[in-house]
Amino acid sequence: MQKMETRWVQLGASLGGLAALISLGLFLILSGSDPNSVVPGILMYFAMALLGGAGYGWLLRTGIRNLKTYESIVLGVVYGAANWVFFGLVIIPALAGMGPQWNAADAAGQFPLLMIYLLQGVILALACHRMQALGWLHAVESSYAGDEIETDIQQRVVVLGGGFGGVTTAQELEKRLGDYSHVQITLVSQTNHLLFTPMLAEVTAGGVEAQHISAPLRAFFRRVRVIRGEPTEINAAENTVSVKLSSGSSMTLSYNHLVLALGAVPNFFGNANLERYAFTFKSLTDAIHIRNHVIECLERADSEMNPERRRARLTFVVVGAGFAGSELIGGLNDFVRGSLWYYKHLRNEEVMFLLVHPGERILPELSTELALYAEEKMTARGVTIRGSARVTDAGLGSVTIGDESIAAETLIWTAGNLPNPILRNIGCETDKRGAIIADEKLLVKGQQNLWAVGDCAVIPDVVTGKNAPPTAQYALREAKTLAANLYAVLNQREPIVFRHHSQGALAVVGHQTACAEVFGFKFSGLFAWLMWRGIYLSKLPTLEKKVRVLLDWIIDVFFPRDITYAPLVDETVETIPAIGD
Repeated sequence: MQKMETRWVQLGASLGGLAALISLGLFLILSGSDPNSVVPGILMYFAMALLGGAGYGWLLRTGIRNLKTYESIVLGVVYGAANWVFFGLVIIPALAGMGPQWNAADAAGQFPLLMIYLLQGVILALACHRMQALGWLHAVESSYAGDEIETDIQQRVVVLGGGFGGVTTAQELEKRLGDYSHVQITLVSQTNHLLFTPMLAEVTAGGVEAQHISAPLRAFFRRVRVIRGEPTEINAAENTVSVKLSSGSSMTLSYNHLVLALGAVPNFFGNANLERYAFTFKSLTDAIHIRNHVIECLERADSEMNPERRRARLTFVVVGAGFAGSELIGGLNDFVRGSLWYYKHLRNEEVMFLLVHPGERILPELSTELALYAEEKMTARGVTIRGSARVTDAGLGSVTIGDESIAAETLIWTAGNLPNPILRNIGCETDKRGAIIADEKLLVKGQQNLWAVGDCAVIPDVVTGKNAPPTAQYALREAKTLAANLYAVLNQREPIVFRHHSQGALAVVGHQTACAEVFGFKFSGLFAWLMWRGIYLSKLPTLEKKVRVLLDWIIDVFFPRDITYAPLVDETVETIPAIGD
């Protein structure tokens, strides 16, 4: 793998030099400028162009392929501008003894160089795009695949789960193994993508497109075998896993080491009516279903003459006031109220958003000060918060809170999760919720080759003395430690203890409003909202997805939210039962 990455870097450097030559030549011809007056040090400029091209080649290697032509052009412009800032304003002037060109006058003097870098970025991106269209990029991989020595597989590592924990474990282990082909890594996932769950509420609220926060699993790996399916049985005694494939057939995988990263499923506490009538909020499908349902509620309410039915269709109940529930209801509230101008027969006061939770305050993961701030802002924007309350029942068009029944056609459940039920049948020790109990090295208690990561496991946190919380932040750190431990065990070394100091927490509670605790500092309002966007955009997998989400946010500034109903492929019935129709 390291050899293949070197080839990609070499390819990018070559194309970067060619793009620099073409772009500089085009600029000089079109502008009639003297080369010495445009670029201070032609050789230095070309050296930086080779470095920039090498960086683009490395990005290609890590998953920004299969772009459309216009997407390649946009990416080239962005990449060229970034190179201008880094090389044109900092590195080249510094090497020339002038210092960074940060002030406006100096930066304006570098405008011709900006044009050159933008041309260079576009030419570089289009050249790579053309090579992809001709199949040359695949040939590069194939040529180096032949250089690697095929050997018999001696160890098989199977990772169950395509979330943050499972994908990061497989990715980090693949990096550590490099060209070592004696170990086969297999990832089993129910979906073919990694979902960036912190932005899931933005999909429901129409802020970003669904596919923009989900990266294909196969884009993360070069050696890892990806299988789309659902594990149905784990036989720890025989070291096998039975998997039901997406095609409907089944297969059995043998393993030397098994990683359990199966995540959690919604917990309705045995209430069949809640399970039947409530929407869940765990996947892309859930987010799209909820958005379609909300739009359909608005459509039907706009033509409904009966005031009671119209009120029921405009009442939205969210159960659970953690990060998921609070961010979801804040986004949906902005989306619905901002869309009312499309619907001339609906009034803002007819819309009701109700957040129900059993605690005394929302967002218990944050400090009391920030939680109260979030409640204040959400209430001011029309969200009704019912604390110390529980939803006890649901029916067709009704929700029961305690002993009170209200008319509502939308019930969204974010109030609790249970570890994947398959874990109860392995024969390993679990807690009362069914979570696998692991030690501080992420090894399942009483086992030698079973490992656990994420919110399907109880993992001790040696830093706090408590159990690690079921958050994406901890799952990522656990996965990196687990990959290091697997690599150590495969090489007969001692695994290390998992330890992580929390970096903080962030939550968006409405348009341009958020709460944040980062390294002990507290922020709220617009600054926290910008911080939320900046931090999560930086953590979004792959450069392609970062660019797509950034463009979604820019478009959202200038245009209203889209209210187009986008049915899923497998939708065959309406999402809302017509009460009394």
